[in-house]
Amino acid sequence: MSTQNAPAEEPGYGIGAVARRLGVPAPTLRTWNLRYGIGPSRRSPGGHRRYGQADLRRLEEMNRLIHHGVAPADAAREALGLRLDDASPVAKVPPSPQPPSPQPPSPQPPSPRLPEVAVPSADMLARAAAVLNGRALDEGLTAGLTRYGVVWTWQRLVLPVFETISTGQERTGAGIEVEHVFSDRVMAALQPLIARPSKPVNARLALLACAEDEQHSLPLYALAAALATRCRVESRVLGARTPPAALAGAVRTLSPGVVFVWSQQWATGDPEPLGALPALRPPYRLMVGGPGWRGELPRAAVRVGSLKDAVRRITAALT
Repeated sequence: MSTQNAPAEEPGYGIGAVARRLGVPAPTLRTWNLRYGIGPSRRSPGGHRRYGQADLRRLEEMNRLIHHGVAPADAAREALGLRLDDASPVAKVPPSPQPPSPQPPSPQPPSPRLPEVAVPSADMLARAAAVLNGRALDEGLTAGLTRYGVVWTWQRLVLPVFETISTGQERTGAGIEVEHVFSDRVMAALQPLIARPSKPVNARLALLACAEDEQHSLPLYALAAALATRCRVESRVLGARTPPAALAGAVRTLSPGVVFVWSQQWATGDPEPLGALPALRPPYRLMVGGPGWRGELPRAAVRVGSLKDAVRRITAALT
């Protein structure tokens, strides 16, 4: 049989192509490679990292497991041990031209890691935000989360950058776009970390919500990510502008062990709706966070002063 038209060796795929095929953001793929060693194992003739067929199939399996509630670390472990002859093919990816090996597949070593990105200072991250440099923000936030975790990154990087942005807005009256871009990249960095832990330590959920009309929901997602990654605590986030009736309905439906409500602004910090939340048996712990709360809180409510404090108190209440 002629070999003139035999397919060339598989060229591999760049991170952008893989992100589009799997529906996973490129920053998330970089996080998976840095944190779990599941990434590109090939190089192009020019020396660029490329994903091969085996890499794609492992990523598809990891993505599938995460969508079924498996923690990212456990999903990566399963994907790295995947028998490729049993794996379903990645959609629209042509099969490898290499014939299957007659020998049983040997355990796959961890894929080569990308060069580690140095954790930036808050000033460096603020400068990247000021010029809307999304890539630098993604890399810096991922580096901080990977090396030091959610609480450190939130307190040492995210909050100082927001303070710098806010100071600039007060001085110039401009910079809303900077705040929005930075908020978007922080959310993108936190989202992969919010997945349900594979073995949660809590039987009852932590229910996290914003006060009515409160739009600043990012602290809730940071709290959910810290609870999941630091303490294996499962939570449910209702997000911004949660009406009291909706929060009450979620309390009745989920029977959480902790209800945490965030108020960033004075205008949203009316504590009266908290007193109207339904009572449960067994009871839940009511906690509030943020600088917006005014007046007297319900007697049973506990005010937390920081992300670290919230993680500690919620974990203690649920375990």
